[in-house]
Amino acid sequence: MNVQVTAPAVAYDPHYDPLVSEGPGHNRDYAPTYWIATAGEPPETDGPIVGDTDADVAIIGSGYTGLACAIFLAREYGIKATILEANRVAWGCSTRNGGQAQNAAGRLTHSQWIARWGVDVARRMHAEIEDGFATFEELVRQSPIDCKPQSGGHLYIAHRQRRLEKIAAESKVLNDVFGTTTRVLSREEVRRDFVADAEAVGAIHEPLGIGVHPAKLAFGYLKMARDLGARVHPASPVLHIEPRGGAFLLKTPGGTVKARAVAIATGAYTSLGLTPALHGRCMPILSNSIVTRPLTAAELEATGFRTKQVITDTRTLRFYYRLLPDNRVQIGSRSAITGADATHPKHLQLLIEGLNRKFPTLRGIEIDYSWWGWVDVSHDMMPRIFRPDPKQALVYALGYGGNGVSYSAQAGRRMAQMIAGKTFSGYDLPIFTSPLPGHPFAPFRRLGQRMLYGWYHLRDEAA
Repeated sequence: MNVQVTAPAVAYDPHYDPLVSEGPGHNRDYAPTYWIATAGEPPETDGPIVGDTDADVAIIGSGYTGLACAIFLAREYGIKATILEANRVAWGCSTRNGGQAQNAAGRLTHSQWIARWGVDVARRMHAEIEDGFATFEELVRQSPIDCKPQSGGHLYIAHRQRRLEKIAAESKVLNDVFGTTTRVLSREEVRRDFVADAEAVGAIHEPLGIGVHPAKLAFGYLKMARDLGARVHPASPVLHIEPRGGAFLLKTPGGTVKARAVAIATGAYTSLGLTPALHGRCMPILSNSIVTRPLTAAELEATGFRTKQVITDTRTLRFYYRLLPDNRVQIGSRSAITGADATHPKHLQLLIEGLNRKFPTLRGIEIDYSWWGWVDVSHDMMPRIFRPDPKQALVYALGYGGNGVSYSAQAGRRMAQMIAGKTFSGYDLPIFTSPLPGHPFAPFRRLGQRMLYGWYHLRDEAA
């Protein structure tokens, strides 16, 4: 396979902001995450686009969704896609997340599904998400790069008694209506069997949940896609999409790609003006993450980590954390409102204080890694895999709301099926038949976000 050499990357921009910047950049280096520092060299790519070229399918974005789409196009339909990435491969969400793969997509609970769509549709949505988790597990098993999966489930820790009562009621809905096997745990059971989180008053244990090394997962997808014949072009931002004569012209700095079909998988890093179909339809939200130095044996005993399962708490601005394979603690949460404010020390301090509240014995521990990234949140809190115009072969998959590690594999698969003209079980579900909703006050969303964050904090910390 012809491999081109990519010029040295441009420095990482910590202030990039999807609602302000013209685009995510051109050949920018990775964010300084623990994952990139420990993943090893990325697999080879096909270098930037140089000159004009043709493609059956052009995929914009080389994260989990775009790479999975290429894998399924090649494996199931013999279609070899061309992936266009603005910066380095999997530069956005896919190398900045917390590595928590849960049986979820979007931000709504199953009870909210029932209220919105009724029981029958909610049950079919549940089946779709479960099938998506199985799709994800299959790719993890087949990956040529070990992403260090930590299986066993997901622990949902209640940080207040009233929150325990709420999630216990949701657990009953899950078990009675959807046939799951979630368990309600007391504070004592959490400490005995899982972790000594000082805030925990109880928890729900969900059987489906896997922790992964995000960058190794992305690099495994990359190698799988290229081994199947996909072409992957970093440093090739799509500046404009022009429908023409039943095809699409995608302009990049190095040349134009003419494609029969286009799949957009850009997450929160979707360029302003990329396509009118996505204008104002996602709200990019910053999420911060830190990783400590490795814990000593005494610290492990004091923190009571008896599991390496993925863990979240019940705050609206939730903390998500886990013990990594090398005995470091990773913890993340929401942070700045704007990219301009992302480097302010108070956002790092918020995570450190959260870590200290949960594990007082770790107060003062060295923080070896700190980073942030943008999360694509839809205005109705649910993702979409959607074809905006039935006359045009353009589809997008966006709006995971921070729950895209596992479902992105299924989203890529669904995009591949749509592009190939195939139907599938659940094809008439709302996430496939309706667009990402717009927002009537889109220019003022950040003002509302700032006020909501203050209210969420007061509500989350109330006794």
